[in-house]
Amino acid sequence: MSWFTLRRDDVSLRSWDGGEGLPVIFQHGLGGDEAQVAEVFPDAQGFRRLTLECRGQGKSSLGDPRELSIANFADDVLAFADSRGVGRFVIGGISMGAAIAMRVTIKNPTRVRALILARPAWLWNAAPENMKPFIEVASYLQQRTVSNFEISATAQRLAREAPDNLLSLKKFFSANDRAATTSLLSAIAADGPGVSEAEVRTIAVPTLVIGHKIDAVHPLEFAQTLASNIAGSQFVEITPKATDKPKHVAEFRKTLAQFLTSISKGKAL
Repeated sequence: MSWFTLRRDDVSLRSWDGGEGLPVIFQHGLGGDEAQVAEVFPDAQGFRRLTLECRGQGKSSLGDPRELSIANFADDVLAFADSRGVGRFVIGGISMGAAIAMRVTIKNPTRVRALILARPAWLWNAAPENMKPFIEVASYLQQRTVSNFEISATAQRLAREAPDNLLSLKKFFSANDRAATTSLLSAIAADGPGVSEAEVRTIAVPTLVIGHKIDAVHPLEFAQTLASNIAGSQFVEITPKATDKPKHVAEFRKTLAQFLTSISKGKAL
């Protein structure tokens, strides 16, 4: 189990490569890092988990803010796989990580053995309505405090409807480099996976889609819609983080372990 550094253009990207067996590239969400993935990834033997901390996130440098996009993050992930000598792999991710995984699968189908879309925040369109709170937080980061955001209409709505989303958004106010975080949130929340609905329907690898309720940023309907558009996919609804985080994590891990075991044994649905 080791940390590695990947150089891409003007950025230094931190990555994790640990375990042995079926290679699984699993990516974090917007503003997340390797620890977010480690929390929900199964500890079972037989899986080699690889995670790249995307530009401006975790311990990876930001680079040129104009290069912040889901498409470039996907290219970075492929370069990471190449640097680790991984030809074919299972790919998945949480939220933004799911968008990255979906793009990699569609644009590079021969590289992907199976796909995992956990708590997707995008379908195929850019700048979906559910990502607007990130753009709002970016505007507050420039000159205001978290208390200013907490009294906003958006924060008040999330406090009622999706408290876990509000908690995640408030964490951005602790960023050491607010300018970099502002650039990151503004760019990615206004972006998309750069694929079409028709392309999503061409996905032909075994696919697992995970979703849950009480989540305004990752609507359960998004997970259901993607599952319905990917032939033969498996949809699993798990306990929301907002109601019982330990149970959420346990169910997430169990669901991943069962799917990955089926892939490694060639028994995926």
